[in-house]
Amino acid sequence: MTIEANKQQMHRFTEFINTASVKLAEELIAPDAIFYVPAREDAMKGPDGYLAIIQMMRTGFPDIQWTLKEMIAEGDKVAARFIMRGTHQGSFFGFPPTGKTIEVQAMNFYRFSGGQIVEEYGQPDMLGLLQQIGAVPSS
Repeated sequence: MTIEANKQQMHRFTEFINTASVKLAEELIAPDAIFYVPAREDAMKGPDGYLAIIQMMRTGFPDIQWTLKEMIAEGDKVAARFIMRGTHQGSFFGFPPTGKTIEVQAMNFYRFSGGQIVEEYGQPDMLGLLQQIGAVPSS
């Protein structure tokens, strides 16, 4: 796949994470893909693993949406900066809902093979998120 094709797949991936579409998950994510998630010892795997990540976020923030702000691609890799926005309406990492809105950046690194994502290192600003919902002090 070309760099441009990988960038196009990132736009489709953004649609996937905003809709949690099983069909898009199966199209975009390799069955043996590995996803490294902060605060998890074990990596998540395949389309079901990524859907579980999205479900975890939607449990705390049912209206969460990701906006792809920029990306840089080289070879089989894409670096993407997202803004996540949502409302804390459910328990998140054990913190009860506050009704507060969040706006948090994430910087993720993806590797593609055959038009599918085969690896992701996700780095959301978890400290900023937890500060915004009042789970940890801001200063």
